[in-house]
Amino acid sequence: MAIKKVAVIGAGVMGAGIAAQLANAGLEVELLDRVDPKNPADRDSISKTAIQKSLTAKPGAFMLDSNAAKVRPGNTEDNLDRLGDCDLIIEAVYEDPKLKSDIFKKIDAHRKPGAIVASNTSTIPLKDLIADQSDALKKDFMITHFFNPPRYMPLLELVTSEHNSPEAIAEVTRFMDEKMGKGVINCNDTPSFIGNRIGTYWIQTAINEAYNHGLTVEQADAIMGAPIGVPNTGVFGLADLVGLDIMPHITKSLNERLPANDDYVKGTIDHPVIDKMIADGFLGRKAKGGFYRRDKDTKQDFAIDLNTGELHPKTRPFMQAAENAKKGGFQALFETKDAGGEYAWDVLKKVLCYAAKHVHEVTDNVTGVDQAMKLGYNWQYGPFEMLDKIGVDYFINRLKAEGEEVPEFIQQAAGRTFYRVDAGHVQFLNKDGAYENVQRPEGVLLLSDVKLASKPVATNTSASVWNVGDGVLCLEFHSKANSLDPEIVSMINQACDLVEGSKGQYKGLVIHNEGADFSAGANLGLLLAAAKNKDYAAIEGMVKAGQDALKRLKYAPFPVVAAPTGKALGGGCEVLMNSRYVQAHSETYPGLVESGVGLLPGWGGTTELITRTLQMEKEGKIPAGQGLQKAFQAILMGQVGLSAFQAKDIGVLRATDGVTMNKSRLLADAKAKALELAVDFKPELPHDLQLGGPAAHAALNAAIDGLYAKGFVTPYDVVVANEIGRVMTGDGAGAPKPVTQDQVRALELQSFMRLIKDDRTLARIENMLKTGRPLREPANGKSADELRAEVESASASAVKPAFDAVADKKAPVNDNNNPVRKARKAHAPKP
Repeated sequence: MAIKKVAVIGAGVMGAGIAAQLANAGLEVELLDRVDPKNPADRDSISKTAIQKSLTAKPGAFMLDSNAAKVRPGNTEDNLDRLGDCDLIIEAVYEDPKLKSDIFKKIDAHRKPGAIVASNTSTIPLKDLIADQSDALKKDFMITHFFNPPRYMPLLELVTSEHNSPEAIAEVTRFMDEKMGKGVINCNDTPSFIGNRIGTYWIQTAINEAYNHGLTVEQADAIMGAPIGVPNTGVFGLADLVGLDIMPHITKSLNERLPANDDYVKGTIDHPVIDKMIADGFLGRKAKGGFYRRDKDTKQDFAIDLNTGELHPKTRPFMQAAENAKKGGFQALFETKDAGGEYAWDVLKKVLCYAAKHVHEVTDNVTGVDQAMKLGYNWQYGPFEMLDKIGVDYFINRLKAEGEEVPEFIQQAAGRTFYRVDAGHVQFLNKDGAYENVQRPEGVLLLSDVKLASKPVATNTSASVWNVGDGVLCLEFHSKANSLDPEIVSMINQACDLVEGSKGQYKGLVIHNEGADFSAGANLGLLLAAAKNKDYAAIEGMVKAGQDALKRLKYAPFPVVAAPTGKALGGGCEVLMNSRYVQAHSETYPGLVESGVGLLPGWGGTTELITRTLQMEKEGKIPAGQGLQKAFQAILMGQVGLSAFQAKDIGVLRATDGVTMNKSRLLADAKAKALELAVDFKPELPHDLQLGGPAAHAALNAAIDGLYAKGFVTPYDVVVANEIGRVMTGDGAGAPKPVTQDQVRALELQSFMRLIKDDRTLARIENMLKTGRPLREPANGKSADELRAEVESASASAVKPAFDAVADKKAPVNDNNNPVRKARKAHAPKP
């Protein structure tokens, strides 16, 4: 039975988030909740409000706002008949066994035969949920535990029973994996399953040990973050993120269901300051703040004293243990003889031992625990991968030296590792002490597996080329933040040489990496250093080399398929745009953001975007005359697609590019596309562009004048906009007669070099490297922060009237007496 329509019962934060992700997957969704007794006139008000909140949520629940139309609001008094044509019904109501039992009986009475009923519970065992249900419901009932927020957290814990058929389990697994983009982990029916059993024990232990070692929340988070491969929120920041009121609920459930000698139960300690925070409504980011708080008036950040409850200005503490971990890894972290090193050891020894004691209680093997912690808590390494990184023997010897018990399963790994590669297969240590092959689902190909089992075809410090099988090579970036530098440019050319010179051995190239982000863009540090030294010849050479390498990808005589996830900014976006095809993870965020550092896309991005938007105009996908406007606005405003689908609307991805919901399937999908394209492949050919020339450039300038007068752009934005307009209109390349794409690329290079010589561009680059935020000087009396917020939020509603005024000849084009034009001239590029 294929799942084609789904209902969600319960429109709270989780239910609404699940419904939104179902809509993102392209399904029609029924979202039902109770009738609000305070608003009986609008019987669907709860579910309607939930949909509206999902539209305005930050981060957004819908990948496209239009997806909200796929979710139909309703209520559980009038609309249970809608369940009759649903293939899957997900319950997401309050964690109350009686309430859930009543809901399941109502669902059972209205569902069609064979429809799967799933609970999103994380605290109530499956056996308890189905205890008083019909035999028919037991057969079709499962637990599908999503992590919050459902769109962004890839973990899906699946709990089944002996009543379920293998076919039903397989269909739900396939659906959650391929359609919903989830990493499905099969869990045993034990308290809190895997993620929250191990994860909340880590949180509990880290908080307790912070008290024991006398650390501040900032010091604890500095250790329980990057040094151990955990997001920078650390533990107290994570508690603020998920909500301080969540932990007591999970703790109560676990303490009721676990034996008294379980380390979780023994480690449950009341902390008066934290209890008071919860009682006073300081629940974290969703409320008035938690361990960290911000003064709304002064914008100053504070942190709480764990012992007194008083606030102090938030600090960024220097922790020697954290510094040592950067170079020496876990052992260097633990060997640092200070509170930070001791804290790290005391937390992790307990957490890793706890995972080892219970791994085969909660799931089948170590891969389930490791994947659950990576997918559900964003850990870089799962507990057993972490033990391998630490060194199993080091860990055992240190436990013994301290008189600690060594869990039997860890002792089994003495002299070995929990993972190894044998005969090209990644293997894990099973509970009997033998190794088994890691089994990936069909259609999953991980570059990390390829790297463990083989050597690169070519490599340098910033990039490598790997053979991913069937005649397809994979170009991997691995510089810091995957930023593009001369080494990556060199490897792009080397990858092309490998395919072209292989005499048919290699059929195509995939560009992919498994970093959090595909690429943060060009290496601004290198660019800034050269600009400060006024080594403009080197800069021009770097830009031209990058432009030529990406042009080579674009016109390659073999298929080039980019497979990105996360941010693909600036030059990273230009790599995508110059690939023949993009197979993007749904959570890909591409954009040409160079204007934020006072530059414009110089590796063919400007040329390619105007080529695309003019084609969209020609095909009737956007109104006639708006192609130039669309491309100009996207680059000037540095628009970034907040999903792969939204990126298609901007134009940085094509409507024909593919989208993969599950990141673990991305490389396999891209490889399959490269092989598909390789059959009778015909390379793309350059073509001329019909651009407007000086008149169109003047019209764009007039539109910018209007935006400048309204305070939407700063004086130096005007300068950058002038250069963007010059390239996009072909002003200087002979337009309005047709110009070649190479001529437009030449204009890109010229404008880029003019801007990089300006001190205001260098100031923007320095600020971006220092703060990660764009620097924009005040305009029209607005502060830089106010202006930045306005520029980032400025949309077509603000920009379009200015362009329309030009089109209607209501705005001056060549009026040199215009005061705004005079302001433009005052901020012209410096010689």
